[in-house]
Amino acid sequence: MHDAPVQQALSGDLLLRTATDTEDVHRVAEFNGQIHGRGVVDMTLDLFLRHPHTRLTDLLYVEDIHSKVIVSSLCLIPWQIAYDNVTFTSGEMGIVGTLEPYRRRGLIRAQVDLFRRRLRDRGCVLSHIQGIAYYYRQFGFEYAMPLEGGIVITQRDVPKHENMMPYTFRQANQNDIPVLTLLFETAAEDPLIHVIRDEPTWRYLLERNTQSDMDAETWIVLNAQGHVAGYFRLPEHHFGEELTVNEASKLSFESAWAVLDELIELAEQHHTPGVRLCLPQQSDLMRVARSFGVRDLGTYAWQIMMPSPVDFLQTIATALESRITRSIFAGLTRDLTISFFRYGVRLHFEAGRLTNVTYLDQPDHSDMHMPPNAFAPLALGYRSFDELRTNYPDAGVSPACRLFVDTLFPRSASFLYTIY
Repeated sequence: MHDAPVQQALSGDLLLRTATDTEDVHRVAEFNGQIHGRGVVDMTLDLFLRHPHTRLTDLLYVEDIHSKVIVSSLCLIPWQIAYDNVTFTSGEMGIVGTLEPYRRRGLIRAQVDLFRRRLRDRGCVLSHIQGIAYYYRQFGFEYAMPLEGGIVITQRDVPKHENMMPYTFRQANQNDIPVLTLLFETAAEDPLIHVIRDEPTWRYLLERNTQSDMDAETWIVLNAQGHVAGYFRLPEHHFGEELTVNEASKLSFESAWAVLDELIELAEQHHTPGVRLCLPQQSDLMRVARSFGVRDLGTYAWQIMMPSPVDFLQTIATALESRITRSIFAGLTRDLTISFFRYGVRLHFEAGRLTNVTYLDQPDHSDMHMPPNAFAPLALGYRSFDELRTNYPDAGVSPACRLFVDTLFPRSASFLYTIY
């Protein structure tokens, strides 16, 4: 693990650095507030002084050598991601910004180069970002996982239920962490790809007492006997004017109906035009709300970058092997060569086991070919190969390997609840 602070001279009397102490964190936080608004000051401080899984050296910035003024910054936020039966680390690129006079000078590109080194040092096989449209494609990011969107529901959409079992609601506290952890694990497993949120992260979420842009309320759902029947979370800051729900546990039909009633009442108290559910499509709360008839907003997407397809494929080897075992290819021995045009990878399967993944400088032939950015949507189940072909006519697969590719990389559900 390489956590030594970095100092790298850039042109124009600028210095690229990683944070070394709390003073650096406060300086970068104030800079982020200038760029993104005051709520991001506390968000930065929370992330790098209080979050259980970040490190000071995950905070990157560029400063003027003479004035010590910070002119650009971004950071790495580590997430634990479950992919079928595998868990790996993905490094979010977050809070990216540059002062106006210093833009178009390659400062973000210089930081991205260091960010990639931090990804490697942190053992991250993916990186993800919520960033602005198009810009991050130049760094190898591609839309490859659902984000935001959802549905809007209003009072007129929720039918009255006179004989409903009574439910009550209260805000969560530290004593609820064990049950919240269990409820989260149960709900998060529905999408094939989901976040792992441990107890220290839950404690971080509930202990926050700042004016951060990531502030949220966690509400406990209690049944008539006073037992916990579920929970939901309401972020303080979000897109749209509606009261927004960005997380919910599994719920019964009755408890989901009661939650929707409660949300409508909370929306009226907050004087918002309705409730927005930013949840996985298969979420119980989404399914019940959709059955009542609602307005669908569609979804945006996380942008994903895969630093090394070889490292990623080696990491998910047991997941690929499980898919083979459950298929008509059980026990198969063969190679699969994928060309990304300028380079490629070869997967060697022996009796159904992925025994080797090899980097190829220049494949002499390939079973499948595609632009490198197209692989993340396929590998993460965001797009089937047929869907990829719609956007990437230069993607192709040999007929003999088509079913095998569909078996290894099926269309799959994914959703990332936040860790901060």
